[in-house]
Amino acid sequence: MRGVIMKKVAVAAALALLAACGALAQDVTGDWEGTLHAGVDLRLVLHITKADAGALKATLDSVDQGAYGIPVSSISLKDSKFSLGVDAVHGTYEGKVSTDGNTISGTWTQTQSLPLEFKRSAAKIESKAAPPSDIDGAWLGTLEVGAIKLRVIFHIVNTKDGLVATLDSPDQGVNGMPTTKTTRDGSSLKIEAQKINGVYQGKISADLNTIEGTWTQAGSTNPLVLHRVKDKAELAPPRRPQNPTRPYPYHEEDVIYENKIQNVTLAATLTIPQGKGPFPAVVLITGSGPQDRDETLMGHKPFLVLSDYLTRHEIAVLRADDRGTAKSTGDFAAATTADFATDTEAGIAYLKTRPEINPHKIGLIGHSEGGMIAPMIAARNPDVAFIVMMSGPGVRGDEILVAQVQAIDLASGKSAADTAKDVAEEHDVLKLIESEKDDAALAKGLKEKLSVDAGEAQVGAQIKILTSAWFRYFISYDPAIALRKVTCPVLAIIGEKDTQVPPKQNLPAIRAALEQGGNKHFEVDELPGLNHLFQTAKTGAPAEYAQIEETMSPLALEKMASWILKQ
Repeated sequence: MRGVIMKKVAVAAALALLAACGALAQDVTGDWEGTLHAGVDLRLVLHITKADAGALKATLDSVDQGAYGIPVSSISLKDSKFSLGVDAVHGTYEGKVSTDGNTISGTWTQTQSLPLEFKRSAAKIESKAAPPSDIDGAWLGTLEVGAIKLRVIFHIVNTKDGLVATLDSPDQGVNGMPTTKTTRDGSSLKIEAQKINGVYQGKISADLNTIEGTWTQAGSTNPLVLHRVKDKAELAPPRRPQNPTRPYPYHEEDVIYENKIQNVTLAATLTIPQGKGPFPAVVLITGSGPQDRDETLMGHKPFLVLSDYLTRHEIAVLRADDRGTAKSTGDFAAATTADFATDTEAGIAYLKTRPEINPHKIGLIGHSEGGMIAPMIAARNPDVAFIVMMSGPGVRGDEILVAQVQAIDLASGKSAADTAKDVAEEHDVLKLIESEKDDAALAKGLKEKLSVDAGEAQVGAQIKILTSAWFRYFISYDPAIALRKVTCPVLAIIGEKDTQVPPKQNLPAIRAALEQGGNKHFEVDELPGLNHLFQTAKTGAPAEYAQIEETMSPLALEKMASWILKQ
């Protein structure tokens, strides 16, 4: 997102010196173009200028999202290190300017970290920014749906093509989502978000401080009153007091290792306790979906908190970005759970090369889908000394998904009748997927079955997931088969309020499979009051995750650390 033009220096020697030092006198003013590969390709244009006092200022265009003139809140260039922050979408960028001043290579972070390279534009790109309208800015409201309260933030910007809005749902971990169309007729405002089949309609107050209206989505209409945000503190992300801050009382090292079987390079962080080793170690395995090494979601970094706690308690930790995510290579979308397991095994092999690690005490900690991968590996790999299953499944994926729909509906305040309807629909969809092997025919059948209230884009995204090789594998995989073959010690924990992997369904199945296999070294525990992320929760509904300040309960952290140290 930056530009670099070498200032002409009168003395040739001085020019050479500047180049050798990484273009210390670089001028990044100008237009920069880059493409963010985030499942879909998003073209970005950064416009950098200088204020009267010489300080840098900038705006950002997200061309494919129709968002232009997004204000850059902070921007700095020191030597060749370039950074900026975009408060409107809770995004940051850190990069390095090339010596020739034509490229900035770095990482964009917004719920997850992704590589992003900007190149100086050969031609002037006209910004679509325009003088602000009287409703430009951030508007905040709270949407109440059953027992769940969700904050909604619209960021409205005037452009030469009219008003443009982006949408944040901070309690769902959504930031900067583009809307389709924003129209204003006097005091009437309408914002359409086709991607989620949502529409906001409201009346702007005479003093321009509130908008009273309704939010309609999936056939349901609910009141939503927005107020103008005047204090940026209202937009601040929730506190995450458990996130550790440097300097850490242990060694931290960024490492790279290869999954040679599938030609994937994994980027990871290894944390090693202070003192004389060798130490016991664990490889952390993330849950479903593309996750970075911290398992960042809903503003939380569960694996950062977990690795910090374990390392402070004399346990080394290796945590990696999922393949195709952040700094790891590979194609995430084309992989199944079995493929992800080979990435974890590459981590085990890497730890065995480190002299600080006790090769006979390398274990696995898997969360959610990672809790399915851990026993899959332990059943076949004698290098695994122990496993911890955090909300790991004990039954087939199709059984979990049905129970998940029911549990989340009830925790979210849905009626028994509506819950029963949703459960029946989930049964029908899964039955179709399991019976129809042809992807094209399946896509057609799913389009007919999925809710008529869902938007076309939303249905398309659902179909893409439901027809994927990963989903077909997940719903048919029975973890009990691997669990019966696991002979190493096992700790299986699920929170009492887990609505994604319900404990009453899965813990007895895990216990039964281990007993059937003759494993004598296991512990199966339901942790009171905790949800799927092992936070202390009220209902366990996923909508609570971002609202809860706690990232991971000390109860769960202590349980895992003390158990591992006994192995």
